[in-house]
Amino acid sequence: MTSRPNILFITSDQQRGDCYGFEGRRVKTPHLDEMARAGTRFSAAITPNLVCQPSRCSILTGLLPLTHGVSDNGIDLPESFAEQGFARTLTRGGYATAAIGKAHFNTSHTFAPTGTPECRESSANYGPDWFGPYCGFDHVEMMLEGHNMWPPMAPPRGQHYERWYHADGQGEARTRLYQTKLAPFSDAHETWNSALPVAWHNSTWIADRTIDFLRANREGPFCVWASFPDPHHPFDAPEPWCYMHHPDAVDIPAHRELDLDRRPWWHRASLEGKPKMADERLRRFREKSSRTPHQSEAQLRTLIANYYGMISQIDHQVGRLRLALRDLGLADNTLIVYSTDHGDWLGDHGLLLKGPMAYEGLLRVGMLFEGPGVPAGKVVADPVSTLDLPATFCDYAGTELPRPVHARSLRTLVEGDGETRDFARSEWELRASRCGVDLALRTVRTKRHKLTLELNTGAGELYDLVEDPGEMENRFDDPAYAGVRRELSDMIASRPDDACPPRPQVGMA
Repeated sequence: MTSRPNILFITSDQQRGDCYGFEGRRVKTPHLDEMARAGTRFSAAITPNLVCQPSRCSILTGLLPLTHGVSDNGIDLPESFAEQGFARTLTRGGYATAAIGKAHFNTSHTFAPTGTPECRESSANYGPDWFGPYCGFDHVEMMLEGHNMWPPMAPPRGQHYERWYHADGQGEARTRLYQTKLAPFSDAHETWNSALPVAWHNSTWIADRTIDFLRANREGPFCVWASFPDPHHPFDAPEPWCYMHHPDAVDIPAHRELDLDRRPWWHRASLEGKPKMADERLRRFREKSSRTPHQSEAQLRTLIANYYGMISQIDHQVGRLRLALRDLGLADNTLIVYSTDHGDWLGDHGLLLKGPMAYEGLLRVGMLFEGPGVPAGKVVADPVSTLDLPATFCDYAGTELPRPVHARSLRTLVEGDGETRDFARSEWELRASRCGVDLALRTVRTKRHKLTLELNTGAGELYDLVEDPGEMENRFDDPAYAGVRRELSDMIASRPDDACPPRPQVGMA
């Protein structure tokens, strides 16, 4: 392998770590399965935070959320941190860098205009000729969120995808098609089969624009982040993807009932508390989004079938990207990495979507490597984090991040067999704007155990993932696990003392 490979970084949004064909679930991911066979995957990778914006900022910077300051959604990433992330580091090192798709380093739904290109109320300030730089990337082509609970905004608001979507004056007609529900109809939560033609879907657009970037920069070196906003809710795959998985043939959790009486206090508080937000419109939205209704088995099966369809649609685009690298003669010198920002409960313990309960479906994520020097068919079982990716990219590019970070390069774990990792961290500071009470959550995961502490009250939960993979028995107060609890508590306490002061919350997401 040459010393400076190209890097193609592909992410989905809200994809569980077990929602791949190679993980045993009945989701159709032939191209990702091929990546896993041809390369190396991490079976115990976790997210540094359980929601989008903090985890994405950690992936960019290599810092834990309390250090870069984006400790929850609705908090903007300071430019000083963004400019010291992997994108600017690789740009300075001679790479052509680009971010295509969903960014979410800064807030979209804000209390007032913030001036960033991701802010819905400020996006009109960035005209059709703006393509960056942004957050260290020299070139950007982005969308505002991409989750179709809010259809693509009409110009002058919106960004590159929205302008393309509306360019011929047919945007509103496409939105009506998107909102048209195709049979069979369902009353599952935020689930429908969309009539939007797949050519106009943002997953197609992201792959198209990424392939254009690969073609324009084939002389390299380049680093491009292709960021797909699915399978984040609403579960709204277009045909044919919405019909690819029959509800009777999907996997459903063994334990799919709320069991709050046997969980730490904050589980119930997060579901039943009242968000404290000055903007009543946003407060009502946040309250509604944190209270997903109970789903019958039939509803849950339909929801999961559409979630699987969204993943298969992304998998198809992954296949297109891998094929483009081959056809452009770039496959032999391009490192491909696939991951996501966080998972989804998807019915585990009666829960949907995400929140402050660090069950494996939400915490664990997939992470796949393919390319020159990457062993085929290798599975790394050590606990690692997507936080480690910036240091990894810089390692392959022969450069270093300009400031001390929490990230550690995964390259030796991929290519060698000597280094090991004991644990990985996740952390979340929830303000009362989420559920009416402040929470300070810290999680560590080892190969076998997982501990989450709520630092304000000392409450916690401890699971033995070998004996209890369904996380049914909280061993936090079990005398037989006292030694494990102390060991993992010490891991939490070993976090570097470099947290920044709390940053203002400028919006909701």
